[in-house]
Amino acid sequence: MNDVIGLAPWLIGFPLIGAAVLLLGGRATDRWGHWLGVLASGAAAVVGFILLFRMIGTPAEERAVDHSLGTWLSAGGLDVDLGLRLDPLSMTFVVLVTFVGTLIHIYSVAYMDHDVDRRRFFAYLNLFVAAMLTLVLADSYLLLFVGWEGVGVASYLLIGFWDTGRPTARENAVAAKKAFVMNRVGDMGLIAAMAILFATVGSVGFADVLPAAGGLSEGTATAVGLCLLLAACGKSAQFPLQAWLGDAMAGPTPVSALIHAATMVTAGVYLMVRSGPILEAAPTAQLVVVVVGAVTLLFGAVVGTAKDDIKKALAASTMSQIGYMMLAAGLGPAGYAFAIFHLLTHGFFKAGLFLGAGAVMHAMGDQTDMRRFGGLSRFLPITWITMGLGWLAILGIPPFSGYWSKDGIIEAAFIPVDGQPWRAWVFGTVAVVGAAITAFYMTRLFFMTFGGRRPRWTENQHPHEGSPLMWWPLVFLGVGSAGLGLVLGIGGTFTTWLEPVVGHAEHHEPVLPVPVIIGATLVLVLLGAALAFRMYAVQLVPEEAPRGSFLTRAARRDLYQDAANETLVVLPAHGIARLVQVGDRDVVDRGWGVLPLAVSWFGAMFRKVQTGYVRSYAAGMAGGVLVIALVAWLVVRLGAGLGGAQ
Repeated sequence: MNDVIGLAPWLIGFPLIGAAVLLLGGRATDRWGHWLGVLASGAAAVVGFILLFRMIGTPAEERAVDHSLGTWLSAGGLDVDLGLRLDPLSMTFVVLVTFVGTLIHIYSVAYMDHDVDRRRFFAYLNLFVAAMLTLVLADSYLLLFVGWEGVGVASYLLIGFWDTGRPTARENAVAAKKAFVMNRVGDMGLIAAMAILFATVGSVGFADVLPAAGGLSEGTATAVGLCLLLAACGKSAQFPLQAWLGDAMAGPTPVSALIHAATMVTAGVYLMVRSGPILEAAPTAQLVVVVVGAVTLLFGAVVGTAKDDIKKALAASTMSQIGYMMLAAGLGPAGYAFAIFHLLTHGFFKAGLFLGAGAVMHAMGDQTDMRRFGGLSRFLPITWITMGLGWLAILGIPPFSGYWSKDGIIEAAFIPVDGQPWRAWVFGTVAVVGAAITAFYMTRLFFMTFGGRRPRWTENQHPHEGSPLMWWPLVFLGVGSAGLGLVLGIGGTFTTWLEPVVGHAEHHEPVLPVPVIIGATLVLVLLGAALAFRMYAVQLVPEEAPRGSFLTRAARRDLYQDAANETLVVLPAHGIARLVQVGDRDVVDRGWGVLPLAVSWFGAMFRKVQTGYVRSYAAGMAGGVLVIALVAWLVVRLGAGLGGAQ
């Protein structure tokens, strides 16, 4: 690795330079700026594959390399070095971010063809990629935090990209602000975790903190683990900080693909797995991570069953799938590798599904309501096939990619922890039920869009396949959806690859035989898919959504997550702000108003003695002398009296 390690900074450097040129070059770069953005991301991908292949040829025990870039800051006894950590975990993310990110860049050239701000859009995409690579390559929590904030800023800029000139401009700006604010809540967790680590370990570098995690007290480890979980919940849209993800669909569709597949929401899972030794020293924090993942995977799945907006249905799906990854990350060494494996396969099939949704929208005049689709398989054959591969992958149908990664998480969830089989039954059952619901809502999405007994679009629409720049990325992602899991899953190839980072997981038997778990999961998945096929392919789909049950209405409103946030957070915050405002106006402002009045009153009093007459001043001086003489006489008499008493 040492012969190519010098290339590592260029992973971040290429997209960062691309973003700088496009932002600082201004309108002069409009004609070719989008291709510079593609080139910058593609160059990072080439460097990533060079480093990956070199790492594969290195013995497993030598695959973790720290590359120092120099001293970042030095103050008193604090020295913070700037460096990158290259190991199987970070390189997995590098390949995902750069390869999938480059495909999204290429797709965006055609998708944003008529947008007057296309050059600025590509600058933000490059910035997004550079920030995510900084996050996953950092060798310390402090540099990770720089990338963490970078993806937050980039997501804000891209979600609100269409904040002018459109009927939904105001809603887009509000959605960007909502994502930004909710992520800042999570950021406080990461800041608090770094503060605790620095106070106890004296460092925030991975090389110092992670080996020392086993020596932390359980209380300290639990505090750090819960703070890190708060950060992950904000960035990865996990309960209770998940409300921003659906609104983030306000951005252009390539942004949704980048956020959901390769950047942003995957960052929380990376943080949990990278911090595995800390979680292992805090069983309570580990359990909370599993609970959050379980709750979120069901939450997102239920919401996905009732969404008619194709992008918001996919957003709910991402929330649910990230929930699977968080659940696995909380299972310890038995789940770390499967969490990252599912993140990798999910990156391919979810990017394909989002870009496919963008192709459908492009063909249907930016329509997102699936009740206005139907029968599109004849008009969009490439999109239909590639999205079909993604659909089968996310369902976990063998041998497609999702089967190898998600079923691994389900099996790990059925393994007893700390001699408590009830946990295995609870979390394993949740994972299986989530898979069945996933099959229902994804089959619903697929057949509402491409199937049905008759088209439901208006006569003035003429659906057609997009340009090759749009469908070639779909083909590559479709191939990954179909075969990536098979290539990496057979023989435990990917699990072995990650062992130098996450450690070797001892084999433990689940509470049910593995064939029973696989069989039961597959049966429930097929039942969920069959039910959706009957409702949305065989039967006629109404063009207006029926009122539905209470649960359906609640799912359409995201299970009232915004109402809950409004009641529990926003309204109390407004009340506190009003109290502060009243205090500022009635106490502080009026309190300070008393001071000039007092000065004015004393001035008026003293002004009366300034008459300008010499006789008045002489009388005053005489009076003063008499008073002083009287006081002196009293002091002398008092002193004489006290002396006589002694």
